[in-house]
Amino acid sequence: MSLRIYNTLTRDLQAFSPIEPGHVRMYVCGMTVYDLCHLGHARSMVAFDVVQRWLRASGFSVTYVRNITDIDDKIIRRAVENGESIRSLTDRMVDALHQDADALGVQRPTHEPRATDYVPQMLSMISTLEQKGLAYRAASGDVNYAVRKFPNYGQLSGKSLDELRSGERVAVNDGKDDPLDPVLWKSAKPTEPADAKWDSEFGPGRPGWHIECSAMACSLLGETLDIHGGGADLQFPHHETEIAQSEGATGQTFARTWMHNGFINVDNEKMSKSLGNFFTIREVLKVFDAETIRFFVVRAHYRSPLNYSDAHLQDARNALRRLYTALDAVAPGEGLADIDWSTPHAARFKAVMDEDFGTPEAVAVLFDLATEVNKTRSTELAAQLKALGACLGLLQGDPKAFLQAGSSLDEAAIQVLIAQRAEAKKAKNFAEADRIRQELLAQGIVLKDSAAGTTWEAAQ
Repeated sequence: MSLRIYNTLTRDLQAFSPIEPGHVRMYVCGMTVYDLCHLGHARSMVAFDVVQRWLRASGFSVTYVRNITDIDDKIIRRAVENGESIRSLTDRMVDALHQDADALGVQRPTHEPRATDYVPQMLSMISTLEQKGLAYRAASGDVNYAVRKFPNYGQLSGKSLDELRSGERVAVNDGKDDPLDPVLWKSAKPTEPADAKWDSEFGPGRPGWHIECSAMACSLLGETLDIHGGGADLQFPHHETEIAQSEGATGQTFARTWMHNGFINVDNEKMSKSLGNFFTIREVLKVFDAETIRFFVVRAHYRSPLNYSDAHLQDARNALRRLYTALDAVAPGEGLADIDWSTPHAARFKAVMDEDFGTPEAVAVLFDLATEVNKTRSTELAAQLKALGACLGLLQGDPKAFLQAGSSLDEAAIQVLIAQRAEAKKAKNFAEADRIRQELLAQGIVLKDSAAGTTWEAAQ
């Protein structure tokens, strides 16, 4: 079966075939570097890392571009608050981004363009849009895109302009013909930076957010992309506007396939700074190891909402431990074995990954394979388990080191598992309750049940 991907633009699964046979050109919207990366960033980075890994495993070469937005209002405000230059702030945050991504096993993209390095290309695209009557200069000095002059605006979000306008939250700007019109070039106020090298016919200023991605994508990948990806929150207005700008300038289809990963919820509520449930990657790494976080993300389908909680992370760590236990029992050897895709487990793995990157089902195959490894003690099956895990960026560490590092549970983690076991017993799911007891025992924790409740002690 050939690879099928859910296309947000058409709202259905479509057989994937790149423009250039054997070569995929993929662009994913990256981070605005005014602060440390949070769990939402982690999900997007890991989700599209799995996409590019599977494309390569499927025999494609991949040119993967993930941009960095290093100039915008939030960055300017944060730099002023910190009393540092914009470049100092963004360099520091880019370095932190790389540290977090590397920890999560996210492979570096082919290109990682910074917006400030592509301003000439943005200015050229803005000039083209103005010449075509799709952009206009406002009295404020800004240059705006005229969305009502692009017939297909709203196709990605599936809404008409009037529907979008009724739901828009942007304050009406007197200089705009329509409140929805995005800014292409923002005129610099006296207190704002305006790099002299960006001087143009539009006057001093800086690019708008949306035009940055249009220009960088077209410059590095051409006028039509095979895949454009990002978080679901970028679908409107960012990606919608990218389509209008890029297609308005080039006259070509901007991206053939649009992919969007789902939101992160925290204890069933949307992650938000205002709710106080906002976590950076680094905060979570203080409690859980990086591969556990990656496994937690991978075992949910990329388009589904993902609910974060300490209990779910603990469960992910225990599940990953079971896979490493199988590898520890039967050494798979050094390096990665070639995968014979005709074998039963590999064929199942490929079938589910070819159906819109079905990682939950792929993880289930890994557990079935681990069960076979435990039964047969087959070195060949252990090698296959490790090789298939690599397609998801998992199981590449030393099994003994992982198991030893994960064996010292703290009090909070133990209590989480005890609570999970109590819920399982209450639901008469005695098999799950026993599994948790055995899992704790394997880590040197003995449970003692009494009328007063459950206590624990270290095994002697």
